[in-house]
Amino acid sequence: MNALTGHRAATADLRARYARLPEGHGVRLGKPTSNLFRFRSDGDRVSRLDVGALDKVLEVDPAARTATVQGMTTFEHLVEATLAHGLMPLVVPQLKTITVGGALAGLGIESTSFRHGLAHESVLEMEVLTGDGRLITATRDNEHAELFRGLPNSYGTLGYAVSLKVELQPVTRYVALRHVPFADAASCAEAIAAISATGSHDGVEVDFLDGTVFSAGEQYLTLGRFTDELPAGSGDSPSDYTGQRIYYRSIQERREDVLTTHDYIWRWDTDWFWCSRAMGAQHPLVRRLWPSRYRRSDVFRKLVARDRRYRISERIRGRLGQPVEEPVIQDIEVPVERLAEFLAAFHADIGITPVWLCPVQLRDPAGWPLYPMEPGRLYVNVGFWSAVPLAPGQPMGTHNRRIEQLVADLDGHKSLYSNSYYTPEEFERRYNGAAYRALKKGYDPAGRLPDLYDKCVRER
Repeated sequence: MNALTGHRAATADLRARYARLPEGHGVRLGKPTSNLFRFRSDGDRVSRLDVGALDKVLEVDPAARTATVQGMTTFEHLVEATLAHGLMPLVVPQLKTITVGGALAGLGIESTSFRHGLAHESVLEMEVLTGDGRLITATRDNEHAELFRGLPNSYGTLGYAVSLKVELQPVTRYVALRHVPFADAASCAEAIAAISATGSHDGVEVDFLDGTVFSAGEQYLTLGRFTDELPAGSGDSPSDYTGQRIYYRSIQERREDVLTTHDYIWRWDTDWFWCSRAMGAQHPLVRRLWPSRYRRSDVFRKLVARDRRYRISERIRGRLGQPVEEPVIQDIEVPVERLAEFLAAFHADIGITPVWLCPVQLRDPAGWPLYPMEPGRLYVNVGFWSAVPLAPGQPMGTHNRRIEQLVADLDGHKSLYSNSYYTPEEFERRYNGAAYRALKKGYDPAGRLPDLYDKCVRER
């Protein structure tokens, strides 16, 4: 049985199993990994639809520069398959176990996004199991074009992408890096705008662009370019940050660096950006004893999930008389010209460091209705993932609510993979409720799949 024949059999089985689920029960996706930070347990009237077997790369077409994959294929497996042909997806989200379907239903971003937009913008067509049980193919210009544009940021509430065809780009052996320091956010934002407009810096082409903020007075832009040769002065081999060395610390320590393209793509996964320090994985002794195969984002997330489930950290802090902490795990986008304002307020009111910066400009001029960023406008994604103490009397959600209001004031947006505190009216305005309801009526009229607001806000 070839891959495409096997896929047709698997999707037929999936559709049949979906039809057999009890009426009156909500349906949720059953898969082995998750990169969401909305921790919850299912109710009694929720059925799980197991899609774990739909995890294969079906075809890589080097001539057309496309790959056809099943929805549960992780980017780790997709990258492995495409690098063998000297290719990679246009946008590869930072963590290995993010799935291609997950980056479509949510949002995926990385250091090529200043040039190629969000991860789902390189999807050419998608095969979708809709909420009403149909198996359809959606493209930008067929009869299901509205679903094609509406599935991003729908988080599995309209249907599940069981296969996708995505664009690829050619790669070289290495990525050469420059870490450029800035003493203030305003000059950093100006440089982001200039590099994104020209695709270069100091006369050198830029293929990758992201940034790291260590404090209000210390931020860096990391500029990457493809190369087949080790740059002069880089030694006999590229840097390796999968062992004892830690990538994000190198940003402060050196101005130039070089990694293999594979290691550059996954540079953030080994230490979950910098969040592995909360588990002790950056302590030199612990790091030597911690097997490298378990230093990866999916392992760290499982540790966090266990901690949340059993309230381990909360109980320890209580016994030590320390204040309650609120998880603040968010990615937001603000227009580049408002970045300095956002960071100034963030440093004053929230205080998490480091912070990740990732410029993004939509590639598709038509935009995406459920995440209404303005086409042609340059935004900067700001990612921060930690916990902030609550003062006496402050309710859980205080800090996240402050961020939501700040982002709204600055004409920005917030991803929905983590806790949200919007009122129904706010959510309706921010995420185009009218467009969502029309899609829900067309593709899940019986409401078998969860409602977007219920899933992303109410279920905390």
